[in-house]
Amino acid sequence: MFVPFSVNDFLDRARTVYGERTGFVDEPDQPAEGLGTRTYAEVHALARRQAARLDELGIGVGDRVAVVSHNSARLLTSFWGVCGSGRVLVPINFRLRPDEIAYIVAHSGARVLYVDPELVDTVRGIDVEHTFVLGDDDTLYAAPGAEPRPWEADEQATATINYTSGTTARPKGVQLTHRNLWTNALTFGLHAGVSDRDVYLHTLPMFHANGWGMPFTMAGLGVPQVVLRKVDGAEILRRVEQHGVTVMCAAPAVASAVRDAAQSWEGEIPGRDRVRIIMAGAPPPTRTVVRVQEELGWEFLQIYGLTETSPLLTVNRTRAEWDDLSPEDRAARLVRAGAPALGVTLRTDEHGEVLARSNVILTGYWERPDETGKALVDGWFHTGDGGVIGDDGYLTISDRKKDVIITGGENVSSIEVEDVLFSHPAVAEVAVIGVPSEKWGETIKALVVLADGASATEAELIAWCKDKAAGYKAPTSVEFRDELARTATGKLQKFKLRQPYWEGQGRQVN
Repeated sequence: MFVPFSVNDFLDRARTVYGERTGFVDEPDQPAEGLGTRTYAEVHALARRQAARLDELGIGVGDRVAVVSHNSARLLTSFWGVCGSGRVLVPINFRLRPDEIAYIVAHSGARVLYVDPELVDTVRGIDVEHTFVLGDDDTLYAAPGAEPRPWEADEQATATINYTSGTTARPKGVQLTHRNLWTNALTFGLHAGVSDRDVYLHTLPMFHANGWGMPFTMAGLGVPQVVLRKVDGAEILRRVEQHGVTVMCAAPAVASAVRDAAQSWEGEIPGRDRVRIIMAGAPPPTRTVVRVQEELGWEFLQIYGLTETSPLLTVNRTRAEWDDLSPEDRAARLVRAGAPALGVTLRTDEHGEVLARSNVILTGYWERPDETGKALVDGWFHTGDGGVIGDDGYLTISDRKKDVIITGGENVSSIEVEDVLFSHPAVAEVAVIGVPSEKWGETIKALVVLADGASATEAELIAWCKDKAAGYKAPTSVEFRDELARTATGKLQKFKLRQPYWEGQGRQVN
């Protein structure tokens, strides 16, 4: 018997098995009135009303629905209200500039745009058939009791298109199918040990690889989901205490914010010996892992993957064989990317690039067959990361072969930042590189050669970037040089430019 996978499977099970259990607790502090606390039966009904509303608008199977929003229950519900009825959800990074958002909406061919009330001005003027402000529920959902047209599940159908920065200045739309999302949710839940006794906190932006697939995993296992709109260390601790949170996903910067808040927290740190924090985006320093486990008393897990892989490729979690090790030795093992997740095969090619095969890997880049052909070769996905696979099967990421910097969990194309800096009249040459940062994992540094007779300050160039691109893409430092290392043919030698900043690190990523 063959039954096609669908993201609906997760919410359908939640309604059937855990219908009266809390499905989500919405963020209370937001511009629109939140949805409060809703059961999984109520979440299921909301998703169906959302799908029925799209029916009323004539939005068909395969049509794209874009959403620009901070974390909210309405965005969470859209993973089923849109994807579960055969449409394609396009979650967009709300930190992007208006022109960047407009490009993604246009490139994806979205017919509908959902927008957070706080971001209405950001999307004003974007050409799209239908725009809805999340929170205006009279237009977002069909009438109570409305039922959507049946959709015959197709596991190979695209469920989401997630745009990610890469080696080109323009972001690429990663097509993830129902099969991709289903497999990722299942294996992630297995490796993270998720059960119906957990409570999940959405510290991770839901636009980022679909909140790494946690909305699906948690729904399928009846886990209450607590929505956090904006990252704040003290607020995370308060939510852990108030709701009994046991698991969350985060970039290294989030762990830093929680540790900082813990310094002034009165009483015992909430969640000690209970919370599991799953980290990705950049391998944190060993000291960070030790501090999370000793200062917070939380279990540290690390995963490695990309938006293109849904994202789970590897997982690293403390195992019984390490129980007698010192905290430092255990942490040294945990900062590796990890062992292949169930169903993932890894190898490295002759250049040291990490290649992967799995059911979680994208079908292609939306409307970019050239880029798809570069990424998927002979049945293997090329990650663009350099790495080493040990005798025990554990992967260590040692370098990035793509011009991508991962800062605070966000991918930034160094080429895009260079283009912005080149547009400044005082800049003659520029190279943008990632350098180590304990807080952000990596941070952006610009190496600049000024034009003859021209002048510019570090602050001026940083402000220039912030004015012309999303703020998180701006360099945090600028270093002025007389010349930049190049090959005989004039190509920048970034590995030489990066080398002094990574001395003693043992690898070219952090």
